[in-house]
Amino acid sequence: MTDAPASSAPAYSVVVPTIGRPCLADCLRALAAAGGHPPTEVVVVDDRPDPDGKLPLEAAGVLRGRVRTLRSGGRGPAAARNTGWRTVTAPWTVFLDDDVQVLPDWSRRLAEDLGAADAITGGIQGRLTVPLPTDRRPTDWERGTAGLEQAAWATADMAYRTATLADVHGFDERFPRAFREDADLALRVRDAGWTLRHGRRTTRHPVRPADRWVSVRAQRGNADDALMTRLHGRDWWARAQAPRGRLARHALVTAGALVAAGCAVTGRPRAAGAAGTLWALGTAEFALARIGPGPRTPHEIATMLSTSVVIPPLAVHHWLDGLIRHRRAALLGSTP
Repeated sequence: MTDAPASSAPAYSVVVPTIGRPCLADCLRALAAAGGHPPTEVVVVDDRPDPDGKLPLEAAGVLRGRVRTLRSGGRGPAAARNTGWRTVTAPWTVFLDDDVQVLPDWSRRLAEDLGAADAITGGIQGRLTVPLPTDRRPTDWERGTAGLEQAAWATADMAYRTATLADVHGFDERFPRAFREDADLALRVRDAGWTLRHGRRTTRHPVRPADRWVSVRAQRGNADDALMTRLHGRDWWARAQAPRGRLARHALVTAGALVAAGCAVTGRPRAAGAAGTLWALGTAEFALARIGPGPRTPHEIATMLSTSVVIPPLAVHHWLDGLIRHRRAALLGSTP
């Protein structure tokens, strides 16, 4: 079977949500360098609450004349993508995150992906590659980013039929972070009768700089997991091909800490000691599981030890908060 020429492939628009990070310039520069089947337009959606300064649009080079910008008011990536794709007239909308860099053959490979789509193909995912250090073991944050290579339907590089997005009402803006909004969309697309598949194009996703508390802030995503459970049932993990994570163990460790404190206050030292031991062992196991595969530098070890203490209770807190906050949540587009 021969690949269809790029000139006969369906037209597409690229939508890039951004909060004005410097990496946007690298994203646009790489997109401009990918010749063969250029986009009809590049829609850059500025999601800064109060835009301060210009975006580096000149980095788009030969595509600069096809770039237009919109504002979404700081409502998160789901809302920003909705703001973008709802203005698209091309038959396909390709979502790229502002921290990725497509490879030089990306547009040609995309033409092959789109040209091979049948009538019920609703979306085609690009392959993500995360470059890791070659001179040392990756840190916990770097390993977490590398997990994107196995992520299903990640909108870091995901092409959807524009008609498919309209059919399922786009992204659910109740997901405020870049987390689970893509899994939710994929499940609704499949439930609507469309199919999703993996494409041949490849996009590079560098590890962005982060401070030592980034893993603590990431626990807010547990509220989004709770929303996914409300919307899609307890089996959504399997259907979305998402890893389960450690929430159950975090709950057990957190319960140990609470029971230990309660028993100590009520004068039951033996029970407090037993529960405290459970907490200590659970926390130590978590920290060692994160330290072992890493570079084991003093900074990384100190970071893993300190964050491993606070992550379990924060994860449980955000999960419970999500369950309560979204207790009446209904599937997007359903009748209340």
